[in-house]
Amino acid sequence: MPHVTVGVDGSAESAAAAEWAAREAVLRKVDLRLVLAADSPDPPRGGADEGDSADDVLTGTARALRAGYPGLEVRADRLSGRPPAVLAREAAEAELVVLGSRGLGTVRGFLLGSVAMATIVETDRPVVLVRPRHGPRPEDEAYTPLVADRPGSDRHHREAAEGSGPVVVGVDVRETCEPVLDFAFGEAALRGYRLCAVHSWSLPPFERDALALDMALREMRPDVVAELGKVLAPWRRRYPSVDVDELAPVGGVSEQLVHAAEGAALVVVGRRVRTSRFGAHVGPVTHAVIHHCDSPVAVVAHD
Repeated sequence: MPHVTVGVDGSAESAAAAEWAAREAVLRKVDLRLVLAADSPDPPRGGADEGDSADDVLTGTARALRAGYPGLEVRADRLSGRPPAVLAREAAEAELVVLGSRGLGTVRGFLLGSVAMATIVETDRPVVLVRPRHGPRPEDEAYTPLVADRPGSDRHHREAAEGSGPVVVGVDVRETCEPVLDFAFGEAALRGYRLCAVHSWSLPPFERDALALDMALREMRPDVVAELGKVLAPWRRRYPSVDVDELAPVGGVSEQLVHAAEGAALVVVGRRVRTSRFGAHVGPVTHAVIHHCDSPVAVVAHD
């Protein structure tokens, strides 16, 4: 059956991911599958009481989601194995997989991030990374997932309002990333949100005089804007209900995309499916967005 898969471990990050995944499953009208994957037989609950078992995490999360989203079919599975490999295998049968993310910060955050990054490069399915709206909690503070943040609570309504749009997608006009644009337009249409398409570019490095720079900007910008519009035109026709803002700022790709993503409901970036001599990787722009963007980030593989 069509479903959305979310990885859980009892941490604040996975609780945020589970909430986001539940809303996504409701929007898509599909089932939700909770997966707890670990090498050890009974891993401790991340960021909470050591006495909480993996079964407690799964049972508690599933119960809260069923209560908060009546009618949503929730399945919970505890699986053994290396988490990235297990999650990638489960992602192969899902419409998308959702994981918690802490971005840059503590050593523990780096370890959590390494699981997410490894999962991304091991699957061709879209992966969404979700961070808690109000940031990570202290290491020693117990966190009961999906209780204070349940639908109907004041915090839930506040966070829903904060993530009301738009959907932001990074666009490279030099190569057509159809899976990336298809996913971004589809998510915007699903939510009824605007789509903000961002393509950043740079002026020639030899231009130093202020007047020359201004003239180059005036001459080059129309061509860049026209090229961006040309790339987006087929998707506008395919998704006529989606209002699109086309942005072509001058500057670094990563910086401009992170800036445009402030307050976004979802940020969509691409990952080229390729393997170098150093192994698979996500690319510098996608890596920067994952680690510096507070909004949920969807990483979509493409050729």
